Amino acid sequence: MAGVTAIRVRDYSPAMDAAWAVGLLDEMFGGRLQARRGQLIDALGVPGLVAVDDADHRLGMLMYQRVASECELVAIAASRGRHGVGTALLEALQARLADGDRIWLVTTNDNLDALRFYQRRGFSLCALRAGAVDDSRRRLKPSISLTGAYGIPLRDELELELHTSRKL
Repeated sequence: MAGVTAIRVRDYSPAMDAAWAVGLLDEMFGGRLQARRGQLIDALGVPGLVAVDDADHRLGMLMYQRVASECELVAIAASRGRHGVGTALLEALQARLADGDRIWLVTTNDNLDALRFYQRRGFSLCALRAGAVDDSRRRLKPSISLTGAYGIPLRDELELELHTSRKL
C-alpha cells in the first residue's frame, strides 16, 4: 500500500472483478455466502463498489443491497486494513443514499476490529441476536468456525446502523 496517493471508488463489475472478489471473500469471510438474520446471502449477488489506487489496483470492495430507505451493507473487505479503504468505500456508499436512509449491517460477537471500525464512523449497536451464529452453523452454513478472532467463541450476531444524515 505504500505509495497509494489516492483512492478512487467505482462500481463493482462482475465481468472485471468477480475472480478477485471471490478470492478476497474466501480469504476474509470463508466464502461469498454469508449467514445473517437466519438466512444465507450471496455477497456477490448484490451491487457493489470497488476501491482502486492510482494504478487501478483493487484495494477493497463493499457489497450492498437497498430496499426502499434501507441499505444493508452485505460485505466490506480491504486487502489491508487501516489505510482508508473502508472509509472511502463507506463514504461512496453514503453519497449514493438520501438523507435519513438507514445503513445497517450484521457482524459477529468476535469481530472486535469491525466493531471498532464501524463505531468510530458513527454506527450504533441496535440489536443483539444471542445464539444466532450457533443457529446458522447448525442450519445454514456448517463451515462457520466455533472460534472467531482473538480466540473468542463465535456465537452471536450484532447489528449496527447509521442514518445517512450522520456523517462518517
